[in-house]
Order: sequence, then structure tokens, then C-alpha cells
Amino acid sequence: MNAKQVIPILRIFDYQKTLEFYIGWMGFEIVWEHHFEENTPVYMEVKKDNIILHLSEHHGDGTPGSSVFIWGEGVPEYHKELLAKNYKYNRPGLEKTFYNAISFTVNDPFGNKIIFNEEFDEKKHGALPLYSID
Repeated sequence: MNAKQVIPILRIFDYQKTLEFYIGWMGFEIVWEHHFEENTPVYMEVKKDNIILHLSEHHGDGTPGSSVFIWGEGVPEYHKELLAKNYKYNRPGLEKTFYNAISFTVNDPFGNKIIFNEEFDEKKHGALPLYSID
């Protein structure tokens, strides 16, 4: 089996809060939305660079409080970009983890966590204001 892509489904409860958080603050874009008919729950795909998430208001899709763990590059720069937006509900810290990464976690309005990670490189990240988790 060779997976081409893994797309997590996260449960959401409020369309406007979803837009505020994922589009306004996190910088994702809506790729598509689906409703079975007017006044029914939304199921949508959002994307930022090569990160794709499905967000669903449907009762059986996903469990509130899920976590998505992402390995990538440019984590400190993205962290700085998010902090500069002064989002009222989220001010994540940048940390050095026990698994040798720099990382930050955002909590969406529905209890889901997205954990961004980049392999720690002393030369590249040594001067960053990090805190360690042991």
C-alpha cells in the first residue's frame, strides 16, 4: 500500500468561527464546500500550501478534540506570522520538544489541535526564543 495523501477530517460546529479561525487567522483557503441542501451541515476542504484538511459539521464525522501532527519546514516563520496577527483566542508558544523538533500547537474553537513541527537544527534554530518540554 502506498498512500498518495492523508487528509484528516476535523469536526466543527460553527461556520463563522471556522472562517475566522482557519481562513482569517491560519491563512487557509476554502477549496470547496458541500451542503446536501439549504440549511444543512457543511463539509468543506481547506488548504494551506500542501496541508489539506476536511472540516465537517456532520454529526458522525470526526470527534471533537482530535489532533493533527504535521512535519514541515518554515515552522518558526509561520509561527511568527500567526503571532503578528494578534488573534484574540490563540497565542501559541514555540517550543523545543523531546523528539528534537521545534513545534507549536494551535487549538481550534472546537477543541481540535494542530501541531506543527520542524526537525531542530542548532545552526538554523539555535537563536530562536524556544522553551523546552521535558
